[in-house]
Amino acid sequence: MKQVLITGGNGQLGTELKRFAWPDDWQPMLIDIDELDLRDPDAIAAMVASNRWAAVINAGAYTAVDQAESNVVPAWEVNALAPAALASACQAADIPILHVSTDYVFDGARDGAWEPEDTPGPLSIYGASKLGGEIAVRTSATRHVIVRTAWVVSAHGNNFVKTMLKLATDRDLLNVVDDQRGAPTSAVDLAAALATITMRLVDDADAPVGTYHFSNSGATTWARFAREIFAQSAARGGPSATVSAIRTIDFPTAAVRPANSLLSHAAILRDYKIAPRPWQDALAEILDELIGTPQ
Repeated sequence: MKQVLITGGNGQLGTELKRFAWPDDWQPMLIDIDELDLRDPDAIAAMVASNRWAAVINAGAYTAVDQAESNVVPAWEVNALAPAALASACQAADIPILHVSTDYVFDGARDGAWEPEDTPGPLSIYGASKLGGEIAVRTSATRHVIVRTAWVVSAHGNNFVKTMLKLATDRDLLNVVDDQRGAPTSAVDLAAALATITMRLVDDADAPVGTYHFSNSGATTWARFAREIFAQSAARGGPSATVSAIRTIDFPTAAVRPANSLLSHAAILRDYKIAPRPWQDALAEILDELIGTPQ
């Protein structure tokens, strides 16, 4: 039995990694903060050394983007120092690590999709701390894959889709930012991509390593994403609202968001034959689970 240690077990991604249809000889072992405090490097080392893991997937993170601006130390502990400790422990155990990162490592100040090799320029504490985690993993001697993603949504946890549906239950009009561009990512699809990469890393010593990008295909803005959520929700008899497009400057937040979060899929398609499906199709699957199939 090939056991994979997965941090962030209670999050959106962890939930879908648990639900993923792993082959019979693979077993995901998901843990969260109640079993492993990612701020404790000694506990991390002990956890990785406690079993003959096949690999580690680090899906745990400090994801409170705005709170990170005032909680700098906890954000860096979880997003940068924990990956460093995990990578070091994986190196000692001679096992690969797959680390999940974010579009927030970029400044968003360009057109087109970001390539993995593009120069980072984070605008926030969250983005900087996640870049720190990348650097820690990338400069370790262990075999690794870093997967950056963006706009993760699912039928579980807290995310944009569920927030829009909840707000629409008692509001007829919602103001949503329309000048931030990107592509939503289904946690189901991201989990499948991570599992695919992990299994190949374990089974193939020559599997490609490095940094990759994954999101669903296509491009949209938060406002257009919200309109599609409500259109698909209404078709299922669910809540709906009118969306008024606003500018980022009209909706100030503690952390600065990238204006362009589009991620190129060329590398992950080339090396792992992973071709993301359109974000609208992924959204439909999420709403099928939350609301039901269209009426």
